[in-house]
Amino acid sequence: MRAHSSLANDTDANAAASEAFKGAAVGAAKYGLPLALLSLAGLALSPVYRALTLQFKLFLQMSGMTLGGMVEADRRLRGYEAVVRRRKRVER
Repeated sequence: MRAHSSLANDTDANAAASEAFKGAAVGAAKYGLPLALLSLAGLALSPVYRALTLQFKLFLQMSGMTLGGMVEADRRLRGYEAVVRRRKRVER
């Protein structure tokens, strides 16, 4: 069992966290841009969307960006784990 704060020096865990963070940033941007475009289209075309409060519009935008961040971070992390597994298999 690991002692507390032993993950600070664990290079594999830090590399995995870094890869997940990069994936989350890319995913938030990847989902955020189309949602921003949809928001602009909604402002221009939909009286229902225009009637929504600013807080709810921000909630909709942030929800999509959060979803994109989670999806992309998970995809990147699974890819990183596969690379690490292959590397360790070759080292044996």
